Amino acid sequence: MMYPYMTLADETEIVHSQLIADGDRQKVIVHFERPTEHGFDSARCELPDYRWTQIEGYSESEIALFEQLLHSNAHLLFRYAQNGGIHIA
Repeated sequence: MMYPYMTLADETEIVHSQLIADGDRQKVIVHFERPTEHGFDSARCELPDYRWTQIEGYSESEIALFEQLLHSNAHLLFRYAQNGGIHIA
């Protein structure tokens, strides 16, 4: 299951997984997707390793900005993944 996290000004949608067991630790998958004229740009990163498993259409500088965003928000992404996404009243 993927949960919405935020939408950036360029229409990139950021979603994250629930906590996923990975041996003796847990991980969260974060997916970035932006509509284009011919489909979507997309990228996927696994936390806590910050390992990019997919990048299509985003530039190296955009990925660097996403990585900064992830470093600043990883603690929140893990909390929301544990709780089943962001719950807004």
